[in-house]
Amino acid sequence: MAKSQATFMKKQLEKNRQKKKEDKQQRKEDRKKNSNSGDMESMMAYVNEFGELTSTPPENNNY
Repeated sequence: MAKSQATFMKKQLEKNRQKKKEDKQQRKEDRKKNSNSGDMESMMAYVNEFGELTSTPPENNNY
């Protein structure tokens, strides 16, 4: 009887490992699909006339 329980536990542990591996792969694909890093526009920062960082480009007002 001990052998069958040991075999059952091994199978359960292997199922759990496989499930974790699949979940990790799915999260990796989701991050890759939803990421917007690397986009030059998202990395740009501008400094306004007050010295503050902004994400919008400054307006060219020549006084």
